Amino acid sequence: MSIRAVVWDVDDTLFDYSTADREGMRAHLAAEGLLEDFGGARAALVRWREVTDAQWARFSAGGTTFRGQRRDRVRVFLGREMTDAEADDWFERYVAHYETAWALFPDVVPALDVLAGRYRHGVLSNSSLTVQDRKLRMLGVHDRFETILCAAELGVSKPEAAAFYAVCEAMSLPAHQVAYVGDHPDIDGRGAAEAGLLSVWIDRDGACAVGDAPPGGHRIRSLAELPDVLGSDTRFGAPDTFG
Repeated sequence: MSIRAVVWDVDDTLFDYSTADREGMRAHLAAEGLLEDFGGARAALVRWREVTDAQWARFSAGGTTFRGQRRDRVRVFLGREMTDAEADDWFERYVAHYETAWALFPDVVPALDVLAGRYRHGVLSNSSLTVQDRKLRMLGVHDRFETILCAAELGVSKPEAAAFYAVCEAMSLPAHQVAYVGDHPDIDGRGAAEAGLLSVWIDRDGACAVGDAPPGGHRIRSLAELPDVLGSDTRFGAPDTFG
């Protein structure tokens, strides 16, 4: 049966999160006079990424709240005791710098234009609706999506099948009629495939080795490849196209 809807991840799929996070944190640490505390910008950014990934894993596993993971990112990164208000204030100062670097990837709007009218569109993100709703509005693409669901409100995160089923249910479609496009090979690629969606993993920089690619879906390097993938859904009885 043909694909009727495309559901999208946001960060590092539609929105260039990694660049915005890197440039925003660099500017924030410079403004706070903290770059040299970490031995320079490069080391500081590596540490921030490590802490962010660890705290997101806690949040995804249900070990903390969305706001809690933000506060703990600050405390662990700085290595100091802080009240909730102090951690919130520090994070908000970072966000001000981060938002100045927000941008869509250049292939996003052309892809959405090509697919408009042919497929319904939704969003499933492991963030919060407050964050992603505002982000999509500021980036000018909010109205492209009929459904926007996020882990903080759902109470379940990708790669759990329940997260993917929730967005399918919200769109009143069975999983096999929905494609999911995301940048993470396991959280997005494997998770969507195991939930029965057409899984499309966008590997923009080719960072993942062929042997590390998740089974059960398609691997693309640009969203320009997506229309052909959606038009030739070969999940049943055909070789996978990851790798």
